[in-house]
Amino acid sequence: MTVPGVAAALDPVPVSCPGPAAASSTAPITGDASTDPLLAPEVDFGGTRLRLLPERAAWVEDLGLLLVADLHLGKPQAFRRLGVPVPEGSTDDDLQRLSRLLAATAARHLVFLGDLLHARASRAPGLLSAVAGWRSRHAEVAMALVRGNHDARSGDPPAGWGVSLVDEPWDFGPLALCHHPQEVPGRAVIAGHVHPGVVLGSAADRLRLPCFHVGPRCTVLPAYGSFTGLHLVQPGPHDRLWAVADDRVWSVPAPAVRRVRPARASREVQARPG
Repeated sequence: MTVPGVAAALDPVPVSCPGPAAASSTAPITGDASTDPLLAPEVDFGGTRLRLLPERAAWVEDLGLLLVADLHLGKPQAFRRLGVPVPEGSTDDDLQRLSRLLAATAARHLVFLGDLLHARASRAPGLLSAVAGWRSRHAEVAMALVRGNHDARSGDPPAGWGVSLVDEPWDFGPLALCHHPQEVPGRAVIAGHVHPGVVLGSAADRLRLPCFHVGPRCTVLPAYGSFTGLHLVQPGPHDRLWAVADDRVWSVPAPAVRRVRPARASREVQARPG
């Protein structure tokens, strides 16, 4: 899907980032990064090469590690149980996208950075069975969940899913994998929880997009789940934002980021972070 005005507001060329997180290339991104992760932008994050994928996931090729945050599986089911009419199909779409990513990267490890299931009301038999079937088709991939706040509410996933359970921070090579953004001495942190988003443009012509928030010592991934909202973030002087649009990941020049007053932030946010 093409989002009008993206090219005018965003920079399709990876540019250098101050501090430990720097882009490794200045070549324009061409081809289809949604099917070839090597075409996605790569940042050097704390000495680790981290590719930012348009599926709102991150790929660490040196570790064979695919990272996703905030799937919130079963959120539509939980809403429907409350009588809220929401569309069906988001869980199947999310799992199919994840299957394509596992095939494209040949990942050996898949780590969910928290909030795998949305709520206890999400544990419908149909959903549990669908995820179990999906998991069986990727039995060769080691999967782990770094527990997040929604995981505490929804409970651990069924043992039959074959997902190892860990608490944050979880050391994985040179990285500390977390749900909540935080500082871990001597480690580069990759986290979720916030559902970061960015607003670009003017009040009359505005884009609201999910983004990667790359800081000197902590990178926050956008929410992977398709039935999730955005929490607008403002980058610090040494941070970079990478927006996801048009099946690509775009570097956001600092002047393009629209400042949102706190009083208006609640109107710009589709849903609170999980």
